[in-house]
Amino acid sequence: MPEPETFSPVTIALAGCGYWGPNLARNFHNLPETVLHTCCDLRSETLQHMETLYTGVRTTNDYTAMVQDPHIEAVALATPVRTHYALAKAALLAGKHVFVEKPLTMDSRQALELTTLAQERRQTLMVGHVFEYNPAVLKIKELLDSKEIGRVFYVYSNRVNLGRVQSDINALWSIAPHDISILLFLLEQMPISVSAQGATYLKADVEDVVFVTLHFPGGIVGHVQASWLDPSKVRRMTVVGSERMILYDDVASEGKVRIYDKGVYVKGEDIYGEFQYRLHSGDIHIPKIEMTEPLRNECAHFAHCIRTGERPRSDGRSGWRVVRVLEAAQESLRRKGALVRLGNT
Repeated sequence: MPEPETFSPVTIALAGCGYWGPNLARNFHNLPETVLHTCCDLRSETLQHMETLYTGVRTTNDYTAMVQDPHIEAVALATPVRTHYALAKAALLAGKHVFVEKPLTMDSRQALELTTLAQERRQTLMVGHVFEYNPAVLKIKELLDSKEIGRVFYVYSNRVNLGRVQSDINALWSIAPHDISILLFLLEQMPISVSAQGATYLKADVEDVVFVTLHFPGGIVGHVQASWLDPSKVRRMTVVGSERMILYDDVASEGKVRIYDKGVYVKGEDIYGEFQYRLHSGDIHIPKIEMTEPLRNECAHFAHCIRTGERPRSDGRSGWRVVRVLEAAQESLRRKGALVRLGNT
């Protein structure tokens, strides 16, 4: 098999050039592994803006015609979540490889259908779980895999900000997929059960803040807070282990990952049958991490998988798992925080 650098660039079309699409366009245009061929959007002023940014890149508002273009090998979707299933399916049936921004769909059955379709047609289906390509998250995964922090007790995250408020999906589906994907990636297992609580303040039936609790095998607990009504931008995750603890702060300018040499140990029982504990508090270690843009890493990985046939890190199955957890959390929201079991997944 030839080395990846001998492969010709992948020609990619981008659908959805609004909020997140321009970031994908920039990377697909700048990467040596890809060529941004066409930008598709329903708004003419958006297409005009893309034309000024990328001379020579075609623009269109006709998605159906675009996916039939034989010069296009892959399609990237940065469209509203509710359109993902239909647009991704159309692209796969047209013989294109497909990249879909998170979440893959809003229905796990549809996510599984797309995954199966891509497998049957031997096409690459990848989901934009961008934090799985973040060097800081990869460092945490390395620490967990090496058992450096001991047994994982629990993990909790805060992903809050003032904006971006949406009216068609709630904070669960808009914001929480990032942290849920990180949890599943780090722990390499699905939760046994999920519960969620939330509140609506701006629009009925659209939760502006959600709190999701996930119970994993082995007694591990995960907790995710997501909101677009907080005063400050916070992107923080804490992993508590039996021997050490990790703090990951994505908005920190440096020292994004800090390892705390702290823990609690059971010394035994005293003469009265009471358990005795010993607190351990040592140094704080900040590992050196070569930070590269996660989205660039993600886009390059997509091209690599298309050319080599390698399974993407965040493939359709990964996307399906995240959607399955989101569905369970949404069901719990509907049932006022009731525990929802996922069963065999």
